[in-house]
Amino acid sequence: MEVTTHSAADETQVWGGGNKPLNASYGKMMMWFFIVSDALTFSAFLVSYGFSRFKFIDSWPIADQVFTHFPFLHGVDAPMYYVALMTFILIFSSVTMVLAVDAGHHMQKAKVTFYMLLTIIGGAIFVGSQAWEWSNFIRGEYGAVETKGGQILQFVDAQTGKRASIRDFATSIASERTTHQSSNGIWYQDEKALTTVTLAEVKAGFEANPNLVIRTQQLNENDQKIDLSRAASLEKIEEAQLVVEGANLIRNEYGNRLFADFFFFITGFHGFHVFSGVVINVIIFFNVILGTYERRGHYEMVEKVGLYWHFVDLVWVFVFTFFYLV
Repeated sequence: MEVTTHSAADETQVWGGGNKPLNASYGKMMMWFFIVSDALTFSAFLVSYGFSRFKFIDSWPIADQVFTHFPFLHGVDAPMYYVALMTFILIFSSVTMVLAVDAGHHMQKAKVTFYMLLTIIGGAIFVGSQAWEWSNFIRGEYGAVETKGGQILQFVDAQTGKRASIRDFATSIASERTTHQSSNGIWYQDEKALTTVTLAEVKAGFEANPNLVIRTQQLNENDQKIDLSRAASLEKIEEAQLVVEGANLIRNEYGNRLFADFFFFITGFHGFHVFSGVVINVIIFFNVILGTYERRGHYEMVEKVGLYWHFVDLVWVFVFTFFYLV
């Protein structure tokens, strides 16, 4: 009886890469496994966003009417301009990462250092820009009121068609308004910060300004918010229950509250990835300066972190497309 034995050479021929399946190192393989699993996670989030938007399509906020800010241009209507600039910066940082990896293949330490620095700067600008975008989204610019049924009512100047800030037209009514703290509240519980104006002040100012009408969160057949007539607006304002300024996980002055929930969750999750990538890039950057990879004889670590960075950039393209553009 003939016994067949398998040698190390036989295994090498079977795998085609020996101890490196697909001729990739262990580190690269693990990075690809992480990227695939993370891609499935982001896909699930975007699919959930799509289902929720489809379900509430008639009341979903219009991105062009929400993200209209641009740094140092207060009051200028610039819909989506800054988000587009952020996208360009992140994509450009992906280009510099490609150049850093290519320089590493040629063992050019100076070029790797330079392009890694540009990549870090681009990522830091993106994270800072996203924090600024969050700040504007949370703070709000115009304010609105919410009905008992949870509908958001915005205010519009009927002559210009532009949003009107509740702080600009609200009538000041003298009253003692203090935020209850645990030391002085009736039930000894902390209370959230009060809005800058009361509901009574908003109603009084709205009734005194004949140019103002209400814009509902519902969309018409042209996918635009519906503006009520002055008479219908005076009736609708009586349904208001509270003042809403900005957005959080509970209320959202821009419309359906799910929009804010998904905004914070999806962009926040992606922002965490970008921030983590910047931190990792900084560590790799200093290792490059110290000559760690020169002594190893290769810059594979730069290539591995480059895979992660390209993945983060690609995910943002999908987030930007589905969340901001579509």
